[in-house]
Amino acid sequence: MNPVLELRGITVPAQPRPRLEGIDLTIRQGERVALLGASGAGKSTLLAVANGLLPPQQGEVLWEGRSPARSRRGRRLQQARIGTLWQDLRLVEELSVQQNLNAARLAVWGWPKALLNLLLPLETDACRQAMATMDLEPHLLERPVSALSGGQRQRVAMARLLRQDPVLLLADEPLASLDPRLAAELLALLLRQALPPRALLLSLHRPDLLEGFDRAIGLRQGRLVFDGPIAGVHRALLHDLYEGTLPCS
Repeated sequence: MNPVLELRGITVPAQPRPRLEGIDLTIRQGERVALLGASGAGKSTLLAVANGLLPPQQGEVLWEGRSPARSRRGRRLQQARIGTLWQDLRLVEELSVQQNLNAARLAVWGWPKALLNLLLPLETDACRQAMATMDLEPHLLERPVSALSGGQRQRVAMARLLRQDPVLLLADEPLASLDPRLAAELLALLLRQALPPRALLLSLHRPDLLEGFDRAIGLRQGRLVFDGPIAGVHRALLHDLYEGTLPCS
């Protein structure tokens, strides 16, 4: 399978130690990769580099085999191929679910249609399809996000990710605040979306949820210390990654 993301010699300096140091990583189409490590290990920094929000001071990032585009519009369209699910979801509470879903299309639409999205319900069929993928009822499209439950908000954020139609799915500990049943349910929904040509890189705070991933990456103090199949993630490795304090399931 072709590479979706390549990081070559990525270093992000900081004090007292680099946030990332000498990271080499390739993620290919169809791969579902779990990102493991203790708080402060560099997981969020790696995701920020992967989605283009944080240019590395050293090293090179390639998306689908290409360097970042030089023009502003080119970079925007290129980054539209990368979708990120943040832990805080980053939904706009006052806007409707449909407006939030359509926000995923802003890079493609441009500002005139983006402004129209604030006034009119646009591309309703596509929004309904994204909702159905996340097992959400279509009548929720008209509701403001502030009226939704926590579980519904999580699903709306995931539906917005699919509405973007990215080739690289990034997720920054999206299950951290959920109860075990809902976390497992939503993870299964997300894993099902990572089929070729897509790939998934998900920061995970619970190693007990590794089933369904193809591969794991372990970070410790900004360095890549493990990159291999899930079968290779054993208790001694986790003890080292989490510096003696294993995360609770």
